[in-house]
Amino acid sequence: MSPRDLFITALAPMVWGSTYLVTTQFLPADRPLLAATVRALPAGVVLMLVTRTWPRGTWWFKAAALGALNIGLFFFLLFFTAYQLPGGLAALVGSIQPLFVLFLGALLLGERIRLAHIVACAVGAAGVGLLVLRSDASLTVIGVLAGMAGALSMAAGIVLTKRWGRPDGVGLLGFTGLQLAMGGVMLLPVTLLVEGLPTSVTFPNLAGFAYLSVIGALVAYAVWFRGIQRLPTMVVSFLGFLSPLVATVMGFAFLGEALSGWQIVGAVLVLGSVYLVQRAGAAAGRPVPAKVKVLS
Repeated sequence: MSPRDLFITALAPMVWGSTYLVTTQFLPADRPLLAATVRALPAGVVLMLVTRTWPRGTWWFKAAALGALNIGLFFFLLFFTAYQLPGGLAALVGSIQPLFVLFLGALLLGERIRLAHIVACAVGAAGVGLLVLRSDASLTVIGVLAGMAGALSMAAGIVLTKRWGRPDGVGLLGFTGLQLAMGGVMLLPVTLLVEGLPTSVTFPNLAGFAYLSVIGALVAYAVWFRGIQRLPTMVVSFLGFLSPLVATVMGFAFLGEALSGWQIVGAVLVLGSVYLVQRAGAAAGRPVPAKVKVLS
């Protein structure tokens, strides 16, 4: 496992950790589905046009499935959960994702479940809880179920991206564009039906949308899918814990939010879980091919 690949892949969830700051400070209020659609669809269409990438044969179904799991369905469930639960609880419920990856990886990829993975799941979830959970947070059943469904969606997307690889002759940017466009197309009618379009858009709004589309989607997802191909699925999954960590740090640095001692402990636990699963992956000694074979 290359430390360089690990670092590059970690940049994606770190960028996504900045989404909270950008959304609250630059985007129109109470329009999460619009933000998700603008984040995915323009970048996906541009990438498909520039790379001249179109799905063929079975990849119509595969691209639609990956676009839904990684982008469309996941974004919808993510924002629905955010409406139903406080942000801390939503992140805590979402931290079950590596556990789903663990079992789906064993089922679909034949990967071995290790004790270190189970321990890392528990440590990482505890760290996320300390980072974001508030004592006055309240649960709703539908919110918890939606959060778990969102975690399962992203976990399935990671595992199937690893299993299917890329279509023959399609580069990383084209592959990223396929999924973003498919997911964005799925989100568009839901956005128009539920939220509609804003009556006015300011320059800061445009800057925020541009950041989410170019950096948060086009660049970050290209880096993310590259990492899925080059790293063990469990290692990639645990890097997602860096998102709430970065969001907490940015809230402290730029929004004046308090940072307690327990949050610092949570940050250490999150980093410890990432290190633990990375060490477990290195100990497995499995070579990671530069290119993943496409399974038709």
